[in-house]
This record gives sequence, structure tokens and C-alpha cells, in this order.
Amino acid sequence: MAERFYVGVDVGTASVRAALVTRDGQLRRTAEEPISIWEPQSDHYVQSSTEIWDKCCTVVKKVADGVKSSQVRGIGFDATCSLVVLDQSFQPVPVSQDGDSQRNVVMWMDHRAAEQAARITNTGHRVLSRVGGVMSPEMQPPKLLWLKENLKERCWSKAAHFFDLPDFLSWKATGSLTRSLCTLVCKWTYCPPEGWDASFWTSIGLEDLLENNFCKIGSVSCSPGSPLGDGLTQEAAEDLGLDPGIAVGASLIDAHAGGLGVIGADVTGFQLPCENQPITSRMAMICGTSSCHMAISEQPLFVPGVWGPCLSAMVPDMWLNEGGQSATGRLVSPLKLHNVYSYLNSHLSLMANSDSAVDLLGSSLHVWPDFHGNRSPLADPTLKGMVVGLSLSQTLDDLALLYLATIQALALGTLHILEAMKQAGHDIRTLFLCGGLSKNSLFVQIHANATGLPVVLPDQMEAVLVGAAVLGACASRDYSNIQKRFHTLFWLKLLCAQHIADLSISSAAHRPAFILIRIGDSRW
Repeated sequence: MAERFYVGVDVGTASVRAALVTRDGQLRRTAEEPISIWEPQSDHYVQSSTEIWDKCCTVVKKVADGVKSSQVRGIGFDATCSLVVLDQSFQPVPVSQDGDSQRNVVMWMDHRAAEQAARITNTGHRVLSRVGGVMSPEMQPPKLLWLKENLKERCWSKAAHFFDLPDFLSWKATGSLTRSLCTLVCKWTYCPPEGWDASFWTSIGLEDLLENNFCKIGSVSCSPGSPLGDGLTQEAAEDLGLDPGIAVGASLIDAHAGGLGVIGADVTGFQLPCENQPITSRMAMICGTSSCHMAISEQPLFVPGVWGPCLSAMVPDMWLNEGGQSATGRLVSPLKLHNVYSYLNSHLSLMANSDSAVDLLGSSLHVWPDFHGNRSPLADPTLKGMVVGLSLSQTLDDLALLYLATIQALALGTLHILEAMKQAGHDIRTLFLCGGLSKNSLFVQIHANATGLPVVLPDQMEAVLVGAAVLGACASRDYSNIQKRFHTLFWLKLLCAQHIADLSISSAAHRPAFILIRIGDSRW
């Protein structure tokens, strides 16, 4: 039998990536293309859905080159939770004062709707209990309200379809208007099985969205990985260089695809705290431009300042809580090249005279990392960043120390989120990391030190792409459900950390070490 492949497409903040994934979960080929970000004014970040789709087509053609199209069984998409606006003819509608219709995407990190979000929070509506009690400007209701109040003629009166970006991609591929439960539940206040709460939209001044059974924001929903329509349309197939009819799975938000790609790994025999424990003892941490902390539970848990609980938003029939930090990779973006990371990590070791004493170097320099507000657990988008302990010196040592202090601040922010989740009933014993920052050994090491928890890393480091490909595999019916698709082989690196009560007491005896392990079938 000819080898079967699945394509995963990931639309991140600044790039589009695709991977050709084998039946046993190995990445055969990957490709990446940059996408534009415009900032028409402060706190406004916009993109073009036309450009994003074009780049999706480019990367898919690259990874599928040389493979018989009949061997590609399914395709899945994930993307940032950005807002796409189209008119009745499915043409782009402008979302900025400049009126450029091609710039029709309000990005996830756009905070223009902070005032609208605060007003929605002040309503005290019952749906807010599922977003940690506080509406975030990164969610879709405040963005929609901003468009109505500020661009009524230019945008709101012309808009006929509001998509979360992952759902836009699956619509573009299949023509299906069915939305993923992942996007609707996590970012739009949809609550299965009841669905939309009409009183919420009316209470915030968006009662016009109730028309025609909420057709503008989604009348029909399904679980991630469900097959959509009749698969790829003829037009989409030509765009992507694939065959019409190839299965397309309902999409995921990018962080949720990363969580799906790592949280089900089998770690039997490695004496981890989560071994022989339910999957609810794990947290998936997706470390990109921002970071997302994904924890699941069998029963709904309400965590103040943390999004959720969301049913079936990542793992079917389980409840998801999502914590996060709005700016992580962005804080160290000038240093994001791997060789710069490696150089600074080595330089810090030289400054400390040993790897185990690096933590101590940050004792006189402190960073408050909420430069783009606090997503969790303070849930305050108005917060700003701060650095305490700067001098006039601008040496390499100073740069290295500022870099270290930033990473330490992010790790302690993760600890803050963990503590909030544990107080609400989560029993998290192991961290599973993926994303760009997880490739930075110091970032991972300090998270292990700060939290006192073991950290598991996927060796291929592309768990988000694997998660997207899982959607296509499920839609193809080669696997009956998402859980079955976890029966995949991975090589993982395991970072074990001792509980360090006081970070000022680091020693060689407590230093965590990397261990290579083989991952087999998942245990659910």
C-alpha cells in the first residue's frame, strides 16, 4: 500500500507554515512563508486574509511537491484567534480607518477594544464565568463592538461574515460555514450544547448579530477534526496543488493545536509525577509570540482570571482552561535567532562560573513582563511592563542579564498561572512544552527551576504542525477520533527538575538534566 500523508497548516502571528506528516506522526517536510503585519495606529494590528490564504497555498505546494496527490489523505488548519471580516460576496471588508479593504483581519494581539472589553466585563453577564470573569480585548465580542461603534459605515454595515481565522481557512478550503467548537467556545462565548446566549449579545449592544440564527458569526458548529463539506473544493484544490475532495478537518486555534500535539504523549517508565495518572495531571505550554497554558479536566473548573472552562475545545468531551501571557516571544524578539540565544546562554554560564548558578545572576535586576497587559491570572490588559535595576552600563554582560531577568520573569508568571489553576482544583504535575521558545534551553531550564515541575519537550519541536495534521487524519476517517490519532511515535527530551523552594539555593546537585526517551502509544 502506498504511504499515506497528512498536511498540517499553521498560521502564526508572523508566518505561515506547513508540514507533510506521515501516518506514524513523523514530519517528512516543512515549509514557511512570512506574512505582513500592519500597525495603522497604536495597539491596532491588522493583516490580510487574502495574503494569508496565498501563503497557505505556497507552503502546501512546497511540502507536497514530489508526492502523489492521491497519497495525501487529509489536511488540517490552525491559526491565531484573529477576526476576519467579509461582505455578502465573501470579499474583504476594511477594519481600519484607512479603508484598505485588503487589510481585513483584526489580529489577536490588537488591543483597540480595551474600553469595550471593560464595559462588557461590567455587565456581569453569566457568560463571563467561562472567561475567568473578565472579558479580554483579545477575544472577539469586544472587537466586534469596536467595529460597530467606530467603523459603522465603512465596515459594520457591509460585513456579512465574521470568522475566527482558523474557521476562515477551513471555509476557504471547503466552502463550509460550519465553525469549530474550539474557536466559538474559547473566543466567542458560545456554550455547547445550548449554543449562543442571545441575552449576552443584546446586553452589550450587538443584538443585530441575532439575525437569521446568528448567521454572521456561525449557525452550525462541530468538534475539531470533524470532516467539513465534501472536502477540498475544486478551486481550493487548484490553489493548494492537491486533489479535490481531500478531507479537511474542522480547525483549531494555533495554541490548541500545539496542546493536541504534545499532551497525549506516553511517558511510562520514566518515573514522572504524571505517570499512571490521568491526562488531567499535565499542562501543555505553547511558547510563541505569546504563551498559552492549556490544562484539561473531566469536570468544569472555574479559575479566576483564566479562560474557560471550555468543553471539547481541544480534547473531545473534556474541559479546557487556558491561561496565558500576552507577550513572551515578543519580549525577546530582537534576540530570537537561535545562535544569539545560544551565545547569551553560554555567556551567562561563564559569568556564573557554572550553569547551576545562573539563577543567582538575576538577583539585582528585575522585570515585570506585562508589556502588553496581563492575560492571566490578573486579567488586566492595561498593565505595562517595568524593569528595575538598570544602570548606565551597556556591556554584553548587561544585555545578558536583561535577557536572563526577562526569562525569569516569564517563568515566574507561569508559576503564578499554575498556582491559580491548582487553587481551583487542577492537579498539574508535569509541563509539556512546544513552540519557538521551547527550543531555548535556558528558557526551559528556568521554567523547570521556577515551577519545580518536570518539563517534556518534543524532539521534532513542531508539535503545532503535528496537531494540525491530526485534524486532517481524523477527517480522512483513517482514525476514528482524535484520541486514536495520538498513537504516534515521538522522540521526546525530558527535563527533570527537583523542587527548589528558594531559587537562591541552586547547586550542581539540583541541576536538572536532559534525558532522551522514546514515546510510544498514549494512555488515556
